[in-house]
Amino acid sequence: MEILWVLIALVMLGFVLLPFLRRRRGTAIGLVSPDHPDAADPANYGFVREEELDIRMPGPDQDLLDVLDVVQRTQDYRAAQQLLAGTETEGEQRWQRVQAFAGAASLELSQRPGGVGEAPGGQWLRVWRAEAPKDAGGAAVHAEFLVQQAWRTATPGTDEFRIIMEEAKAACGEAALLAPGDPIPYIVELSVARGLGYSQKDFEQVWLKILDRAPAHMGAHLAALHYWCEKWHGSRALAYEFAEAAAARAPKGSLLAAMPLFAVFEHLPEVTLVSTFWQTEVVTKAVHGALHAVHSARPDDPMLAHVRHMLVFFLVRSERWAEAMNQLVHIDGHVGALPWTLSADPAAEFAVYRALAVAGYEANGGNPASLPH
Repeated sequence: MEILWVLIALVMLGFVLLPFLRRRRGTAIGLVSPDHPDAADPANYGFVREEELDIRMPGPDQDLLDVLDVVQRTQDYRAAQQLLAGTETEGEQRWQRVQAFAGAASLELSQRPGGVGEAPGGQWLRVWRAEAPKDAGGAAVHAEFLVQQAWRTATPGTDEFRIIMEEAKAACGEAALLAPGDPIPYIVELSVARGLGYSQKDFEQVWLKILDRAPAHMGAHLAALHYWCEKWHGSRALAYEFAEAAAARAPKGSLLAAMPLFAVFEHLPEVTLVSTFWQTEVVTKAVHGALHAVHSARPDDPMLAHVRHMLVFFLVRSERWAEAMNQLVHIDGHVGALPWTLSADPAAEFAVYRALAVAGYEANGGNPASLPH
């Protein structure tokens, strides 16, 4: 929560400064009027306008977008069922698609809670579970839907929150029985474990089941990291230990080498008044690990965009403008990832950092022609 308030404050500051950012070669970023010819403009780099940024996903997945459109327009679940059935069980993409379908149903329900003579939103998911109770994909989406509902509609620690989470826990068990080799029901249960406060022993039992099925699953590691963080059921030391162990055993080409960067992010100080914090050894080492992971990963790795988004945050704060721009050209257009999703307006938060990167890049002699794509 503390990080959220800091980011919101930064967004507000960005709204004040954004129109006046100017490139000044060889010096710090200066301020000019919005119509000044030297004002930095992200549009010069082909970047998407803020109002057109997609906040649903960290990167492109056209098949998912097409299916979501069909499902929400027709309220027929079968396209979603077919897409999940054709998605690799142990892969990162299936987990992202399960989250997307669950999130879509949860958002629909919040927008249309139903009432007299009106069906509630997300009805297609209820029909899916009723008509295909043995479908593993539908069971996984339903379990994740319940988890998202708990975090979206209730306060942790309340009876309402616990009731929904207990229902989600039961749904995870049902989904696991339908697909014994599928790690997703157990990945969903990681959020249940965090919400219900599993003991470390019970949490590790769930974690071992994931390792048996998908030991290099980046999404699962990120979900587990939350449990070990200081603000939940662990500590800074335990979170760092977990992240560094994952990075150490990461197979070649795995993005697990970027885990320490996410651990650093989860434990950022509430207020950073000293700019040199971003050049400290712990931050620099984590950034270098993430950059190495990005350079070594497959271009089509579904988790690559997640790491690039986090790198933009750290590279901008570290005033490593050219490196930040190199990440932006790969992810611009989509902002559905940390750290932007912690903001009430992810697109605006991302746009502030993007504008800072452009201004800093140009202040040091960069221009659209010199930026590799």
